[in-house]
Amino acid sequence: MNPGFYALQGLWLMVPAYLPNSAAAIFGGGKPVDFGKKWRDGRRILGDGKTWRGTLGGISAGFVIGLIQIAILYPFDTDVLGTFGDNAFQMLIVLLCLSCGSLFGDSLGSFIKRRLDIPKGVKAPILDQYDFVIGSFLFLAIFQWHWLYDNFFKGLHIIALISMLLATWFLHRAVNIIGYKMGKKEVPW
Repeated sequence: MNPGFYALQGLWLMVPAYLPNSAAAIFGGGKPVDFGKKWRDGRRILGDGKTWRGTLGGISAGFVIGLIQIAILYPFDTDVLGTFGDNAFQMLIVLLCLSCGSLFGDSLGSFIKRRLDIPKGVKAPILDQYDFVIGSFLFLAIFQWHWLYDNFFKGLHIIALISMLLATWFLHRAVNIIGYKMGKKEVPW
């Protein structure tokens, strides 16, 4: 298979992980996930930016976009861009891992930033761009290790991993600028 296909595959398979954070910002508001509680250091666990409505909206958006991707490729040869699984159950688990893991990683990033006393809106390079990827990969490593390995680490599939990591850096910046211009983010990073 052409290396370009592996590069596209990495992006295609991560769409259900890319969408939840943006969707959470759009659907957000309401009760915070941490219920306003503080950690033992006296700071909020996550803060007002992580809400139940945003979390459920983000997970739903990631899951639904994954179902749409499956529907688009179902009639065709899925080897071109990869598949979310060998059967319906595995596909559902992979989509849940990608969408839930994405928001878990983002929340974990917020938790870490609070513990490091990094104020909301202040840049935290690497952590800001890749927290959701780490969360998704963590969930996949726990629940669908073989799928993760086969699609991002096995043989030439490492190209999918590298292209996804590179594209994520630029996509993160572009999405944040858009969110800022829409009034959904306080800062454009």
